[in-house]
Amino acid sequence: MPRVSFDQLLDAGVHFGHLKRKWNPSMAPYIFMERNGIHIIDLHKTAIKIDEAANAMKNIAKSGRKILFVATKKQAKDIVAEEVTKINMPYVTERWPGGMLTNFPTIRKAVKKMSLIDKMHVDGTFDSLSKREKLQITRQRAKLEKNLGSISDLSRLPAALFVVDVMKEKIAVREAIRLGIPVFAMVDTNSDPKPIDFPIPANDDASKSIQLILSIMCQAIKEGLSERSVEKENTAKSVDEAGDDAGEERKSSRTRTRAKKETAVAENAPVEEENDEE
Repeated sequence: MPRVSFDQLLDAGVHFGHLKRKWNPSMAPYIFMERNGIHIIDLHKTAIKIDEAANAMKNIAKSGRKILFVATKKQAKDIVAEEVTKINMPYVTERWPGGMLTNFPTIRKAVKKMSLIDKMHVDGTFDSLSKREKLQITRQRAKLEKNLGSISDLSRLPAALFVVDVMKEKIAVREAIRLGIPVFAMVDTNSDPKPIDFPIPANDDASKSIQLILSIMCQAIKEGLSERSVEKENTAKSVDEAGDDAGEERKSSRTRTRAKKETAVAENAPVEEENDEE
């Protein structure tokens, strides 16, 4: 797993926090200094937290579970959509639908509605509708796709949440905490890191900062998925080999049994001949 360097963090502007007057005292352990009224984040601690989060994410991906990425702020939306799509994980970049986690069955019903509409197009039901009904259904499908299309493969609650801005995504964070779902998050100097399981002290407003940290997390997940794939192949290979060994053992056992019978017949043959002569 690639380790992030101090220079990479510095070049991406990860160290820039918010104005001093906007700070959250709980972020004090992660603040290095104050310059021109702006708090500077301690990048050495950021690097440590990035490694911790990346390792945890890798293990989750290796276990085959899903991680939901949440970033609805303008500068993060496109980055998240692009990076997360590559690793086939669910994400939310539009408005967070309230109750998405705490009322997950209802969200799943909305996702299934999209599938039903798609099925109507395939079986010809859509063509038999009136022009007005077609327009209503098309608009409904577009709205569902915009808000829920990126989580269509999420058939159960995610194993973890990755949030770019805990202040903006506070509803998502609150729902995850309520359900005991681990939260990974980029936490700026104006946020409270205490409720977050894996806080990453970083500038959550700069595109370069978001891009760097997100790419590291996605790379860790990719490695976890690769290791899972290798383990599954090895397991399947072991099962096949075990089956072959068992087959050979059964074949050998049948051969031994046949040899014993032939031996027994050969030993009894002379005795039978003597009886016939008598």
